[in-house]
Amino acid sequence: MADALLQVKNLHAGYGRAEVLTGLNFQVERGQVVTVIGPNGAGKSTTLNALMAVLPARGSVVFDGTDLAEVTLEERVMLGLALVPEKRELFGTMAVQDNLVLGGYRAMKQKVPNWRGQIERVYELFPRLKERRAQLAGTLSGGERQMLAVGRALMSGPKLLMLDEPSLGLAPLVVLEIFRIIERLREQGVSILLIEQNARAALEVADHGYVLETGAFALEGPASELAGDPRVIETYLGAARKAG
Repeated sequence: MADALLQVKNLHAGYGRAEVLTGLNFQVERGQVVTVIGPNGAGKSTTLNALMAVLPARGSVVFDGTDLAEVTLEERVMLGLALVPEKRELFGTMAVQDNLVLGGYRAMKQKVPNWRGQIERVYELFPRLKERRAQLAGTLSGGERQMLAVGRALMSGPKLLMLDEPSLGLAPLVVLEIFRIIERLREQGVSILLIEQNARAALEVADHGYVLETGAFALEGPASELAGDPRVIETYLGAARKAG
């Protein structure tokens, strides 16, 4: 489609000889939130790692008109792909604001005018980070660490923000806050690929959804339709029982 920011065709990836993804086809249109839901072990994180070239993969990945076949991880970051990994991977011995400045590396390299002004946008989204801007990242709460990880990714001005299990391990009230921020980013036109186990929350905020089960999509469709489809609950809970 003309509006597709990311087009993925027949994506295969895994670890060594163990193939995890068995030919995924999906796309993210500009300004959309697309979610991939499913149980542990289905291949959700593997999908993001394959898109970032953290893992070797086969298949076609076209991002903003560029075929990524021979494009390295660093080059993908410079093209505008940003991944917030499940483990958040902050610089714990550095202050919150220094973590954000490091996140602006892409914008700095590309000589974006006044790229440091992006910090104020991040602080507007996450007022708590502004309060803690001089605090060491390693001393933040789980929710604050997640906010900082998202804020740092936004500092690069990404064309596509990829979030890996942003609600994982967080208290329910903090989860609500994280999803409110995802909703706000969506309203601002940020394109997001959201990997999430919390199916209900993910489908409420997404435009389109995919249910991933053991390396393949079991269901896909508009998020509002998937949210009302009893098969989604059956597929998700059934897969979760098998995985457990």
